[in-house]
Amino acid sequence: MAETKTKVTLIGTVHAKPGVEFVFEGEIPACDNCKVKKACHNLQKGHKYRIVTVRTTHHECSVHLNGVTAVEVMEAPITALISADMAIANSKITFEASCNKADCRSFELCHPDGIVDGEKYVVIDVLGNAPDICSKGRSLKLVELKSP
Repeated sequence: MAETKTKVTLIGTVHAKPGVEFVFEGEIPACDNCKVKKACHNLQKGHKYRIVTVRTTHHECSVHLNGVTAVEVMEAPITALISADMAIANSKITFEASCNKADCRSFELCHPDGIVDGEKYVVIDVLGNAPDICSKGRSLKLVELKSP
């Protein structure tokens, strides 16, 4: 599988540390008149990213307390539970969370941060069986997913 390319973006200086992961939530109205907003909002909404490198470029920001710093990010793999019959390494799947039982112990793995329901992903690794038995009787596998 090809190496993931990095992308330069801006993030709050407090959070600008290598290894920090975050889900890009999109633009907010406070950014409307900012001169560098395009550099802050160049990621895909709802996707999970990991900071790879912190650069020295810094800008003042009305949203972030200590301004923003330029960073290089790459899309981070997402650990999730999917149907066992779709858990094949290097296969493309369309992610669909079919259970909304919020009190289930595996709810966070069935609805992980950084996954957009209905989007396509690549299964990059099959980690094993689900940590708990599904209350709906589904056969699930724990996998790492990435956007294609």
